Amino acid sequence: MQQNHIPFRNTGYFSSLICDYLDEKNELNSFYNRFPNLQNFKSQIEERNHSKLTSETHRLVLASVLSEQYKNIEASELTLQNIELLKKNNTFTITTGHQLNLFTGPLYFLYKIVSTINLSKKLKETYPKYNFVPIYWMATEDHDFQEINFFNFKGKKLQWNKDSSGAVGELTTEGLDDVFDLFSKELGNSKNSNYLKRLFEKAYIKHSNLTDATRFLANELFADYGLVIIDANVTDLKKQFVPFIVDELLNQTSFKTVSETNKALSKSYNIQVNPREINLFYLKENLRERIIFEEGVYKVNNTDLTFTKDEILNEVKKHAERFSPNVIMRPVYQEVILPNLCYIGGGGELAYWFQLKHFFDEVNVPFPMLLLRNSVLIQTENQHKKLERLNIQKEDVFLKSDAFINKKVRQISDIEIDFSSQREHLKKQFEDLHKLAKLTDESFLGAVKAQEVKQLKGLDNLEKRLLKSQKVKLADQVSRMTDIQRVLFPNQSLQERQANFSEFYLEYGEQLIPKLVESLEPLRGEFLILNS
Repeated sequence: MQQNHIPFRNTGYFSSLICDYLDEKNELNSFYNRFPNLQNFKSQIEERNHSKLTSETHRLVLASVLSEQYKNIEASELTLQNIELLKKNNTFTITTGHQLNLFTGPLYFLYKIVSTINLSKKLKETYPKYNFVPIYWMATEDHDFQEINFFNFKGKKLQWNKDSSGAVGELTTEGLDDVFDLFSKELGNSKNSNYLKRLFEKAYIKHSNLTDATRFLANELFADYGLVIIDANVTDLKKQFVPFIVDELLNQTSFKTVSETNKALSKSYNIQVNPREINLFYLKENLRERIIFEEGVYKVNNTDLTFTKDEILNEVKKHAERFSPNVIMRPVYQEVILPNLCYIGGGGELAYWFQLKHFFDEVNVPFPMLLLRNSVLIQTENQHKKLERLNIQKEDVFLKSDAFINKKVRQISDIEIDFSSQREHLKKQFEDLHKLAKLTDESFLGAVKAQEVKQLKGLDNLEKRLLKSQKVKLADQVSRMTDIQRVLFPNQSLQERQANFSEFYLEYGEQLIPKLVESLEPLRGEFLILNS
């Protein structure tokens, strides 16, 4: 595949926080640990090695849990080797996380995992005496079903409708046969479409809950690359988190530290998440509700469950698995149970990680390096040829719809539609009038200013009318341009945030993921455009 790159900042789709981070602006230094470049990983390895959390006991528990979770999975030899390697003190993880979206959800699910696989491979080449294991953390404890119960296929929303409560990982796959039937009809009967049908059926019809279905699916797609998939909603792993659960219940450390960080960060950037006084849920079958501390009593929101201080501490001791971290506490949980060096996520994810550095320091957990996942725009051969015929440059297509059309009409029009020179000429004329007005009185100066504004506004209106007229005249070309942009940016959003991988599997088949693995460079720090 032919590759082109553009800076993330030039796409217009990434926040100033993320763009400033990629530019390594000094103002952000206190909100993260080390910037993700190859040289800095040496220091990250040393820091992680010195942490009491990277102990032999932690490693053995982790490997044991993973071996149990893979007991009924047809895993590759490389994946099984990676699980064994986690027992060794020279092995570290590179982690990404994602919700249990139906059939992977948006296309960037693939990019997250490929970024993780490729960074692990690059680190092994750079630091051969260490091992690096790519981890996909399944968000099995999330409870927002509406965010994960659909995927888009060729502009259609295929949705799983059912009542849900509690952690999504425990949801039964009942009702997905209806989605399967609808999806099958949309796919047709090609070789690639038949593979997708089998994949969906094996994942969701042959497994009884969403956790097992998602594990199967991700393993089928990425097992050949040694990906290790973890479900952290496990008692043995939660037991390692008990000291942090207790601290959260008694001291509300996360609320205090993150609130301080938010004050500093909000001076220049938008805040992604706001902490609660207690950032834990109480988790049981069909139940995941916030824990609230009121009037000396711990309460489970929207239930009659209450605990005294001694009772809730006893509950933690006996049933650590019933305490589920929210978005503030989950990153700490991840870093407690994994020998992790780097977290790879999207812009929104990294934004809330920046809020957590002070909290990590306070609870003495090494803060991982933060890497923005690869972002990709895939263009088919026909789409690429159309863009070339229409003389649409690689950065032009990222413009918002109105700006894109206006720019292209100005370029292809046989008359000049830019009145900038007339504006400058008019402003210079009024400079002399301003000087004259100052020598008379204030009322005359006000009249001159008002006339200048009126005439500049008149020029703006004339330019808009001329542009509108040219759009009508060039309607055929405008239509072809907007059609290709609409396909590449569905709903005026990035392709990777809307489309499902299945659309591209139909086009590229079993070469899709190998081509992505070959093309994505996680440390390059630019947006990738792939042309087949």
